[in-house]
Amino acid sequence: QVKLVESGGGSVQAGGSLRLSCATSGRDFSTYHMGWFRQAPGKEREFVAALSWSTSRTYYADSVKGRFTISRDNAKNTVYLQMNSLKPDDTAVYYCASGYPGGGPYDYDYWGQGTQVTVSS
Repeated sequence: QVKLVESGGGSVQAGGSLRLSCATSGRDFSTYHMGWFRQAPGKEREFVAALSWSTSRTYYADSVKGRFTISRDNAKNTVYLQMNSLKPDDTAVYYCASGYPGGGPYDYDYWGQGTQVTVSS
């Protein structure tokens, strides 16, 4: 059974930082992409960042480039999203997602439960 469990969300003032974690289990992720998405109230879910577990190549939405960093810890089967210089527009529920064989950095079939990030001005 594939499980993705996010943690690390919270409330922070604009300009602050948070690090989200996604603990994974139940699948060999070594050939997949792992991604982070977010959904703000009243908006559709949007892509934030992705990481190829096998090549370490990273992908970012334009809105977070230079501020967010996706990374992994192979020993812990955990993916991270370091978020710096946070803005009120970053307020959303953040979801971790697992890709599948043959899929690209925007293709996912398993999702975590989400963690809330709130940025106040």
